[in-house]
Amino acid sequence: MYFQKEKSRDNWPSGKEEVATGRDLWYIGAGRRLVGRIQAEVNELNIHESAENYLEAILALGEKGPVRSIDVAQHLNFSKPSVSRAMSLLREGGFVVMDQGGFLTLTDEGLEIAQRIYERHLLLTKWLIHLGVPEKTAAGDACLIEHDLSVESFEALKNHIYRDMGMSE
Repeated sequence: MYFQKEKSRDNWPSGKEEVATGRDLWYIGAGRRLVGRIQAEVNELNIHESAENYLEAILALGEKGPVRSIDVAQHLNFSKPSVSRAMSLLREGGFVVMDQGGFLTLTDEGLEIAQRIYERHLLLTKWLIHLGVPEKTAAGDACLIEHDLSVESFEALKNHIYRDMGMSE
């Protein structure tokens, strides 16, 4: 499945982050309160940057053990209410399930998105470090880049890194 951003962030008010669920895109304001939503195109699912970040965080944290909302909040340095709201929206959208103990699990659809973003993050971080960028800067820059590359561009970059630069997976 191919996911892409629906709108440019260039004209958004500052301090906004987006959370996508199903066909709705929710904007969470800087004060971490819901401030509006827009309807995504009916024929294509659009997953946006902050939703991808939440799913990626659940995947990365899940490699170490069971994940709760508080773990995601600490990992992303977000408030617990903000993460709770986002998890609610992601559950409604069918990307995450939460058991009675509060542990989060990615659905197949959520896992697919998380793996795609996490692969991009790891590869881009590794590549930037290979180019001489300090690790902390490389990881931060990878977070910025990973969401905006098309599938075609990422595949071309990945092939170049592994084939032409001699980097291994």
